[in-house]
Amino acid sequence: MNFDFADLIYDIVADCSDNVPTRYLVNDACVLSGKPLVSASALRMEGQLTVYNYCGGPCYRCLYPVPPPPETVTNCSDGGVLGVVPGIMGCFQALEVLKIASGQGSSCGQQLVMFDALDTRFRSIKLRPKQAGCAVCGENPSVSQLMDYEAFCGSAATDKCRKLNLLSKDQRITVQDYKSIMDNAEPHLLLDVRPPVEVDICHLPFSLNIPLSSLEERKSEHMQLLQERISQLKQQMEGDCRPPVYVICKLGNLSQKAVQVVEKMSGSEVDRITVKDISGGLMAWAKRIDPTFPQY
Repeated sequence: MNFDFADLIYDIVADCSDNVPTRYLVNDACVLSGKPLVSASALRMEGQLTVYNYCGGPCYRCLYPVPPPPETVTNCSDGGVLGVVPGIMGCFQALEVLKIASGQGSSCGQQLVMFDALDTRFRSIKLRPKQAGCAVCGENPSVSQLMDYEAFCGSAATDKCRKLNLLSKDQRITVQDYKSIMDNAEPHLLLDVRPPVEVDICHLPFSLNIPLSSLEERKSEHMQLLQERISQLKQQMEGDCRPPVYVICKLGNLSQKAVQVVEKMSGSEVDRITVKDISGGLMAWAKRIDPTFPQY
């Protein structure tokens, strides 16, 4: 991430990145060179737009002084995005650039504009003001030059799909292992934790879809369904064994998070299972097991 803010000769910068290290880099470069930063983002069916470091308003670090843990960040590659949403946000981003460049000024300097594509609705949220203690634009800044932002954020500056490693080896199985389980008709529950819109595109037979968000929120209807399926599985098995639950998603990232969530749950059935992640997810299945399986 070699970058010299002294080379930033443009009057206005538009940030269209899809990763946290780049956002911090671009923000700091703009603050250190005194340039406004028009920032837009999109994920799934939502978009956001604001202008940082403009007319006394806050910079990105004012709002996010500490980077989020890498495993909590979802980018478009992992979470998906409806194609028209980036186009809509990009048009509004270009509009703000033109307004600033033409001297009309932007009203987004201390406002976060949020777009909900599902309801076709815009709303604005007032941002907190510029922070005196900000590390780069505050009264006594500690950031006077650009740094290693990948080290600062603990993640790579790339928009490509990330591969998380949240679980130990004994908490994961390969797609080849799961294929053997299917071929041998071993009793188990396959839990697909992708959003329903992705499940509609493709899924493995007999999988139970409970999105990761529903697991994290412990939605009652989904928890009841999960317990019922585990109870049915236990009845199929002999002895006092722990029913196996295998978790799958597109790439094996969400499924790892889901394993951690399920392992922390307690209940009449949920706390008496063995839960494992299927490494690499459905895209690994398509690559190594079934070349005809849809890839998206």
